[in-house]
Amino acid sequence: MKILVASHTYIVDLNCEKLRALAQLEPGIQIRVVVPKRWKPGGVQTKIVETQYRDEGALKIVPIANFSQNHQGLLTFGADLISQMHQFRPQIIQVEQGSRSLAYTQMIILNQLLGIKAKNIFFTWWNLPYTLKFPVSLLEKYNLHHSHGIIAGNQDGAEILGDRGYQGKIKVMPQLGVDEKLFTPKSQPELAAKLGIYQGEFVVGFVGRFVPEKGLLTLLQALIGLRDYPWKLLLLGRGELRDILVKIIEENNLQERVIMVESVPHNQVPNYINLMSTLVLPSETTSKVKTLTSVGWKEQFGHVLIEAMACQVPVIGSNSGEIPHVIGDAGLIFPEGDIQALANCILQLRQNPDLAQRLGVMGYKTAMRKYTNTALAKQQLEFYQELSP
Repeated sequence: MKILVASHTYIVDLNCEKLRALAQLEPGIQIRVVVPKRWKPGGVQTKIVETQYRDEGALKIVPIANFSQNHQGLLTFGADLISQMHQFRPQIIQVEQGSRSLAYTQMIILNQLLGIKAKNIFFTWWNLPYTLKFPVSLLEKYNLHHSHGIIAGNQDGAEILGDRGYQGKIKVMPQLGVDEKLFTPKSQPELAAKLGIYQGEFVVGFVGRFVPEKGLLTLLQALIGLRDYPWKLLLLGRGELRDILVKIIEENNLQERVIMVESVPHNQVPNYINLMSTLVLPSETTSKVKTLTSVGWKEQFGHVLIEAMACQVPVIGSNSGEIPHVIGDAGLIFPEGDIQALANCILQLRQNPDLAQRLGVMGYKTAMRKYTNTALAKQQLEFYQELSP
């Protein structure tokens, strides 16, 4: 099976692990990944990334000249894409830039003009209802009409596409898996000592952006309500809420209980997760986040949840977006923004070590069964096979 994948996501080598696993599942699988030659990620990353060709046998990463260096929807590729598609002649074309992607439209048209007859698939994370104006509405309608299958990163996204008229096959699965060799249960005595965490202490953890929609203020208020119980809070990340968090911590004399660590390299994140007694993702749906075509945000997946589950750390999550579907019965769920309910979840794990251990084991089994790169690669291949004649 020849598979052509296009996305700026695979500029980052670490993000290619699922595709490497896919390439090894069966003899004869060949994967060619088209990535932009130049890309500016944005956020804390200010440099333009220059991508390089990589040949790993069954998997090849091919940089293609691109238009738009920092907008997913406007990304399109140069004329060298034509020769790549003509020479490779894939059976599956998967573009991971959303339903309104010009790059996806470009691939659909080239698929037709070159007579390749590949199955067209796109991936999307978007999980909130939206309205589109002409000509973007026409673009999406064209893309949906010519799609043989869709992979949605969450259940809400799949339902929205159905509401927008798509009646074909949809697979719900995240874009990227967890590396079980990196995210694995492992004692971290040296790091614990460095951070002032002592054996037996109950450590509540958070990993992610310090922004309002991630629910950090709710988490902090829940812990303030539990100040009569011993706990420590380990915050790993950065963002606009940092100064506000520091102010609240100082006003409540919690400086000795809160450990704040700036974002660290991804391969060091599991070391910090393994210090946690529980990881909390208290995300909150908001209408304050705006894009060109929609208003609002809710948690699209919560990748840190499966990283914690792979480390056998019990998880607590709000009911925002995809979180309840990711956790299932392998953790605790509370209504988003409910300070007391979150405090009760934390207290439940602190006072019941057997429950915490049981949920940790269940989470680990879920992560290994559903969310490793190999597990996702198998799900993706099965979906491709469903679409093939």
